[in-house]
Amino acid sequence: MGWFAPIIIVLPVVVVLSVVVAWVYPKALKSPSKPPSRVLETTPSDTELDRYGNRLCQGAKAASGLLLLTSNLDAFAARMLAARSAGRSLDLMYYMWNADLTGMLIMREVIAAADRGVRVRILLDDLGVSMSDKIFHAIDCHPQIELRLFNPTKARENVLRRAIEMAVRFRSVNRRMHNKAWIADGRISIVGGRNIGDEYFDAGERANFRDFDLVIVGDAVAKTEKIFDDYWNSAVAVPVRSLLAHRPEGLARLRRILGKLPGGERAKPYLDRVREFTSLEEIVREDDYIWVDKVEVLADPPEKAAGKRRNGQNMLMETLLPVMTESTTALRITSPYFIPGGRGVAALTKLTRSGVKVAVLTNSLAATDVAAVHAGYARYRPALLQGGVELYELKSHAAGQGSFSLRGSGQASLHTKAFSRDGQYGFIGSLNLDPRSVSLNTEMGVLFNSTDLVNRMDAVFAEETAAELSYALRLEDGSVSWLTVVNAQKVVIKREPDASFTRKAVSWLIAWLPLESQL
Repeated sequence: MGWFAPIIIVLPVVVVLSVVVAWVYPKALKSPSKPPSRVLETTPSDTELDRYGNRLCQGAKAASGLLLLTSNLDAFAARMLAARSAGRSLDLMYYMWNADLTGMLIMREVIAAADRGVRVRILLDDLGVSMSDKIFHAIDCHPQIELRLFNPTKARENVLRRAIEMAVRFRSVNRRMHNKAWIADGRISIVGGRNIGDEYFDAGERANFRDFDLVIVGDAVAKTEKIFDDYWNSAVAVPVRSLLAHRPEGLARLRRILGKLPGGERAKPYLDRVREFTSLEEIVREDDYIWVDKVEVLADPPEKAAGKRRNGQNMLMETLLPVMTESTTALRITSPYFIPGGRGVAALTKLTRSGVKVAVLTNSLAATDVAAVHAGYARYRPALLQGGVELYELKSHAAGQGSFSLRGSGQASLHTKAFSRDGQYGFIGSLNLDPRSVSLNTEMGVLFNSTDLVNRMDAVFAEETAAELSYALRLEDGSVSWLTVVNAQKVVIKREPDASFTRKAVSWLIAWLPLESQL
């Protein structure tokens, strides 16, 4: 039989795979037709937020107002009050929206806005969220709400078919929308690193994230809306109603579940915080805004999820990298998942050789929520330290954190994605400095020129890199060590501090595997 034998063996496999693909993709992956949808026009005084935004901008000294939100509780209250104040539209785009306490409290407020006649558009990453298809469909059944999923699997309720589809489509399924944006009435937007879920609002049972958001008013809100519309109308944003069977009773059931939440003991501190304010402008006070002329709201094109570029448009990192490498005095980077690669190490050490102070804050192995990513970062620590880059790793339990968690865990994990340069330029967004964010996921964020706002960011950086909150890393005889303070005495630790055996084992194993491009 000679050459014919391999064909006999391979041919059945090809046939089986073809049948599987046909079974999983009955429509050959054709995107469902959907009407284009755009942001609604603002007016001077139709809604409470119209009046709020118009009043702020009339007396402003610059085009856009930015306010830094570092408090998790205030970040929760700001979203709740923005939904409560909306009178025309809510456009919400998130990688992760969990079906937990705070996620459902916020969803309850969004549905209440829709009940008032507010048009609600929600775009969620299909794999990032923890909501079930039943909740997806219940939300979408509301006449004022439309829900679309980014790059979804076409097989939904059949677990086997969905698993097969994800295996067959691994290269495309692996590309996710990591964006975060909350836009109310086209007058105010919230952009930054926070998803919607307990760990982002101090209610996480295992850990709570330290993070940044920017509240935006003025001209930059329109730029956020443009990004939302681009994603909403892209081919990879699929209406839920084209994926799921119609179940009109689902919304009534969801309302009953949401209606019980306010009476729970765990919900009390969060709702009490919201009740302290009668409107958004009380928690986001006029005097707290920093007014800036040079503001860019940036995002990868949605086509990145298909491995494509739009008319040669740069990816987000390609825009930000020159801003970072043109630093002349100081560059401070905060990234929970930090894998610089050889090129990143070369770029940062080149800056230090030219006299720029470069400092990086990331998670320690004990603090990170993704131990595998730490393995990708750890291999670059010696070269960075040798090159003069200052490295700091957030402690999982740190003195001085105070009442960091209201009802959840006291363990901390870094989630902020930001950098500041030369005391003048800053960026806050969803972009981690790792291969996944650069090459696979879509990302967004805000780039600005403001000494005042950068000073606030640098003050937080100084606080978080202090010995009470973080380890300072050193290179001694070619090995990494961690410097901390115990009872006012400096202590040098020779091994990954506070990390469990399991975390160390996972990190060690991943370090030996060729997975860096996926981390």
